[in-house]
Amino acid sequence: MGLFVSASIWASITVCSAQDSDRSYNETLEETLKRIEAIFDVELQYNQDLVEGKTLNYAFWRIRQGNLENSLTAVLSPFDLTYFKENEVKYTIKSYQYHKKSIDTGAEQLDYFTALYHNKAEWEVRKDALKACMIEALEIKGLPEKPTAEPIITKRRNYKGYSVENVALEVLPGVYTTGSVYRPKPLRKDHPIIIMPNGHFGQGRYRESQQIRSATLSRMGAVVVGYDLFAWGESLLQFESEDHRLSVAQTIQTWNGIQWINYLSSLKETNPDLVGITGGSGGGSQTMLLTAIDDRIKVSVPTVMVSSHFSGGCPCESGKPIHLCEGGTNNAEIAAMAAPRPLLIISDGGDWSSTVPEIEFPFIERTYGFYGAKDKAVNAHFAKEGHDYKYSKRQAMYPFMAKYLGLSLEKWMDTDGKVDETGITIESENELKVFGEQGENLPENALIGKEALFKLLE
Repeated sequence: MGLFVSASIWASITVCSAQDSDRSYNETLEETLKRIEAIFDVELQYNQDLVEGKTLNYAFWRIRQGNLENSLTAVLSPFDLTYFKENEVKYTIKSYQYHKKSIDTGAEQLDYFTALYHNKAEWEVRKDALKACMIEALEIKGLPEKPTAEPIITKRRNYKGYSVENVALEVLPGVYTTGSVYRPKPLRKDHPIIIMPNGHFGQGRYRESQQIRSATLSRMGAVVVGYDLFAWGESLLQFESEDHRLSVAQTIQTWNGIQWINYLSSLKETNPDLVGITGGSGGGSQTMLLTAIDDRIKVSVPTVMVSSHFSGGCPCESGKPIHLCEGGTNNAEIAAMAAPRPLLIISDGGDWSSTVPEIEFPFIERTYGFYGAKDKAVNAHFAKEGHDYKYSKRQAMYPFMAKYLGLSLEKWMDTDGKVDETGITIESENELKVFGEQGENLPENALIGKEALFKLLE
């Protein structure tokens, strides 16, 4: 890269007297970016509307020859813009997003964490501090007391190797979480528990792939629940869809997960010492967070969400300041808080988890090394796949859950050595509802609207 600018470029700078230097040193943002391109021999890509009409005081003086990244930060930050390194000579300029950083910035943050702790004792001091801070940031301890009302349960439907019933839990006065509970057949007294927080995939817990995942794990021997996001599914009977993007959604979704563990642990047929969790996308965010703050979770499988440079584009994932705890953290370090419990990270090449094998997993594996448990941290990476929880990713998850939760694997293997997903009955959306097709069975005490929720939480 060139570090010097030609005489013709420098000649374009107006020679000015001291008294008019403030005016003369002003340049447009676009002119400044072109100068950076010339100095550092790089290509900057951006939409014209990001730079149009923007002028920067002392623009050229902000450029630090020899440090491209500092120069870009100095000229972009006044306009809430940031950069992302695509390769050694190409950078993209975008609007600033608090939840999204460049890959280099994420790796740099992991290097910083690595220097903070060098052994189990030092790590556990930070882990405990992070856990306490995240619980405080979520404001869970300040929530109103959970009502003692009995769960609302629909008629159980029986299928080959499993059954399904719909359940609603009153988690706050007048606030309900709804889900579908899958039980294995025949039942015994010590079935493991698996909770599956939904992600931002269309249809939520009604989605075919979600039903397949729930039913298959149940046939393998687990009692499973897939439950609605806040202001998704039947939660829309109480709140508007845009309420899902309130920061309080992150608090309520975390609280919902805790209450589902409580409920399933109270059943006579379950073993509360064997709790697993898995979810994709936004459900992957919940999987990491719940595992970090709830020690009852013994096996964790966050899917297509672990990243050092992305913390979730929805306030339901990052609306509360959990990522600012202890001077700042990220999802890779939060995922590492599972150590030494078994952790399977499922990643792919088509989203922000594409860097897991090279950047995030070595960092997490190092943390597991503090416990002599590197074998309990596993990465299943699908370089040619995208952001989903489809067949191949489920086939990576099943044997991991089976290994650490004692599920039946061989009984359900097909001739190709994969877990058999055939024979699952896909139910309609209405069959999976707790409160009826039109919400006619919604309890009379149900809160309606965000203002009622805010009043409750005051």
